[in-house]
Amino acid sequence: MKIKKVVCAPGKTGFFFDDQKAIKAGAKNDGAFYVGTPVTPGFKQVRQAGESISVMFILENGAIAHGDCAAVQYSGAGGRDPLFLAEDFIPVIEKEIAPLYEGKEITSFREMADLVDKTVSPSTGKIYHTAIRYGVTQACLDAVAKSQCKLMAQVIADEYGTEVSKEIIPIFSQSGDDRYLNADKMIMKRADVLPHALFNHVETKVGLKGEKIKEYIEWLRNRVLELRPCDCYNPTFHIDVYGTLGIVFNNDFEAIAKYIGEVAEVAKPFHLRVEGPVDMGEREAQIDALAAIRAAMDRDGIDAEIVADEWCNTLEDIKDFTAKKAGHMAQIKTPDLGGINNTIEAVLFCKEHDMGAYLGGTCNETNRSAEVCANIAMATKPVQYLAKPGMGVDEGYMIVYNEMSRILALTK
Repeated sequence: MKIKKVVCAPGKTGFFFDDQKAIKAGAKNDGAFYVGTPVTPGFKQVRQAGESISVMFILENGAIAHGDCAAVQYSGAGGRDPLFLAEDFIPVIEKEIAPLYEGKEITSFREMADLVDKTVSPSTGKIYHTAIRYGVTQACLDAVAKSQCKLMAQVIADEYGTEVSKEIIPIFSQSGDDRYLNADKMIMKRADVLPHALFNHVETKVGLKGEKIKEYIEWLRNRVLELRPCDCYNPTFHIDVYGTLGIVFNNDFEAIAKYIGEVAEVAKPFHLRVEGPVDMGEREAQIDALAAIRAAMDRDGIDAEIVADEWCNTLEDIKDFTAKKAGHMAQIKTPDLGGINNTIEAVLFCKEHDMGAYLGGTCNETNRSAEVCANIAMATKPVQYLAKPGMGVDEGYMIVYNEMSRILALTK
């Protein structure tokens, strides 16, 4: 079966683009907006509407395969590609990407993904923006699945030698700033991992000595114990601190490890994960820092985990963080890896090399990219999969749970 035509449609995402540097520099909330001057190139406001591009392959038999190009909430930060705006990149897809696929035979997913993921743009001399590679390879996977009358998860399992999961992958739900009300929703829905909590500002959210995080974890522990539907519900507490512990403790890694241990004690009987304890501003320093914190925690028997996020963006980054034991778990932030072929390989690599595989992404994705990634989750079996898009809990949790449930029912 051949691809007849490639069609693009501009779209919206489930959240926003946020200028992380401006927020860390003190931009303040004003309702849904942030007040302040943007710092990261491309931003016109500290927070602006997220954008996506739907890439649709019209197949020979009239079927339509599609994927969504999307970029993370904090675009342009932590070594990532720049802000992704539809009007800037639809022309690139139409002029440069479409000719790679139109009129071509649908082959294997890996072969089709490589066409865009490993091709250098003739206009820039560089590989394409991660968001373009992300969305186009989703469409490739869908096209192969439709041509073979299989689920996308089954195509992945066949090509990578895995087995589709016989149970739903644990779901990690994120609260945004509404970390109290949304935590209640997560408890009600029995989210396996919660609440993310968006601790991205020292004075207002973390506390000058980290005291506000401890207060919140104590509240969350008590809330789960009070309201959990049964004693068998024992979620993992996973919080993202966006490098703020480095600010609070002046990048004293021993002090940070000790503090995480203290928070872990507060969280008991629930297990604790802390994402992004420091942000060292560049890749090698980040690897060294997370390796030092993990070593200190392991040495002292601290029953908690740290999760690599910032500066751990590409497949090669994930391999290097894993090799240096820079964290107990790596967030595989799906849009940052470009083609979803890299996401699949990243999950499998982490599993083979004693690094927790967190199949993540961003609140700033779409329902389509979340569904495609749910197929990846079911085919590769990471430790946890992010409920996305959005920060409202209900919508993102519904999308990923229902897609995995459909896969489970159909493969049974």
